[in-house]
Amino acid sequence: MPAVKVTEHLQNASSTLFSFEVLPPMKGKTIQDLFRVMDPLMEFKPPFVDVTYHREEIVYKKRADGLVEKVPTRKRPGTVGICAAITAHYKIDAVPHLVCGGFTKEETEDAIFTLHYLGIQNFLLLRGDGLKSEPRFQPSEGGHHYASDLVAQVANMNCGRFLHEETATDAATDFCIGVAGYPEKHFEAPNMSTDLRYLKHKVDQGADYIVTQMFFDNKAYFDFVKRCREMGITVPIIPGLKPITAKTQISSLPPVFHLDIPDELVSAVAKAADNKAAEKIGIEWAIQQSRELIDFGVPCVHYYSMSKAEPILAIARSVF
Repeated sequence: MPAVKVTEHLQNASSTLFSFEVLPPMKGKTIQDLFRVMDPLMEFKPPFVDVTYHREEIVYKKRADGLVEKVPTRKRPGTVGICAAITAHYKIDAVPHLVCGGFTKEETEDAIFTLHYLGIQNFLLLRGDGLKSEPRFQPSEGGHHYASDLVAQVANMNCGRFLHEETATDAATDFCIGVAGYPEKHFEAPNMSTDLRYLKHKVDQGADYIVTQMFFDNKAYFDFVKRCREMGITVPIIPGLKPITAKTQISSLPPVFHLDIPDELVSAVAKAADNKAAEKIGIEWAIQQSRELIDFGVPCVHYYSMSKAEPILAIARSVF
């Protein structure tokens, strides 16, 4: 199946598209575990599916001599292989996430070429999280500090300019570049205006579309789009949604993802008898969000599944 760019899917669509994000299976699980999540959602014909990348974590293991050894490990390896498997199995486009952390620029170039050889045409480029042991994000030695630098590297490769090559070659890549946007601002940005300037810089460096962080108040998205357009950001802006699926999420999601949850939703979930009732409330809230976004004319609604099919399935059956 010839790969299609995300922007081409958006341009060719006659109605709002449905897409979602999956996590690589935990180490020790199989690709079939992921397919069992994805199979029910294929009913809604997603043209593309995002696959997250999880950088290494540092664990400390006690050695036989009594000393402690620092060991890097990945709990969810396999993004590249999973993208290839999804493309082959479902005949749809896979969008791998690529992050700054844990890579040198040379290793990044190698990873990009690997995906290019596999026929994958799309990326979502992110700075990614820092190590838990670090107070702030620190790039690997020889790696990128910012997502905009990663965007520039891929954009250069699309022009046939590779690392350590003095002249452009005929072997240019042709990737469609997605980046993240934050309707409630990135937590490290001092204010929204500054964050939007950073986003504009990513677009100026070569980003083709934007996918937002999850949000629970559509007004935040509408205001975000308005301010982006006023700054001259013209690329498609895809809203990202996640339904509440447990009572604890009204307190756990805000500090992790740096977002606000509306009082009405917090109150309803807090009063829910159990997690099943909370999930029902969260699904209905996401259904109403989705319908309003579609009426607004968004090109696609993108769902953060957290590798749970049932809530996204319930939303899609009511909306698409």
